[in-house]
Amino acid sequence: MGLARGHWEIENRNHHVRDVTFHEDLSQVRTQNGPHMMATLRELAMSIMRLTGVKNIAKACRDFAASAHKTLRQLGY
Repeated sequence: MGLARGHWEIENRNHHVRDVTFHEDLSQVRTQNGPHMMATLRELAMSIMRLTGVKNIAKACRDFAASAHKTLRQLGY
């Protein structure tokens, strides 16, 4: 039972965010290193957001897209 919960926690924490917020399943990047690089960039973005205290990644993406200044300020610039 605990193993199943652990699996779904990972699914909800990473894959769900990547699929729903970053639309990873809809990505048309399919050749050479493109898919791996895009997955790496998405994971980096999520990690930075979590390290800076962001709780809702979807909301943070919307906020950051609306304001470059807020994005840079969150990163310490």
